[in-house]
Amino acid sequence: MTGLPTRAECLTILEEEGCEPGVIEHCLAVESLAMKIGNICRARIDLELISAGALLHDVGRSVTHDIQHGIRGVEILEKRSMDARVIDIVRKHIGAGLTPEEASLLGFPYGDYMPATLEEKVVAYSDNLIGNPGSPDARIKSAEFMQECIDKGLDAAAERARALHEELCHLCGVDLNDI
Repeated sequence: MTGLPTRAECLTILEEEGCEPGVIEHCLAVESLAMKIGNICRARIDLELISAGALLHDVGRSVTHDIQHGIRGVEILEKRSMDARVIDIVRKHIGAGLTPEEASLLGFPYGDYMPATLEEKVVAYSDNLIGNPGSPDARIKSAEFMQECIDKGLDAAAERARALHEELCHLCGVDLNDI
């Protein structure tokens, strides 16, 4: 595939890969929030990339619902010769990113799992605030996500989530909890 997939192509990919309806609903809800954020920051962001990345971020859930779904999603999209920018969004969407050490502990291939581009950050952030597959409309506030991380003993992840929230709010000029 050359270029970015359209919204319809992304939805077809999710269906062809066998994603459950709840996963697709979740991806649509993440896309909706990510696009709201993207429209606020539209002068600085690629909205087509946001849409494709948000829609395909959980394609790996067609294989597994554990933390490895990100890696499985990368594999699926690489086989489809997907645009590398979309693959990077899928690779880096877990939480507010993973350090190489954290990724290694989870059994991920060595690599960079920290969102770096604005599009990667917006999709990761949006995914954190939308309910899991099965409850896609359950939007939470950023502080709730941070508390979930702390409750799991993931203090560094909570700090990265806080920093990501502050960065995106600053770039967008609004508190993203209010959109």
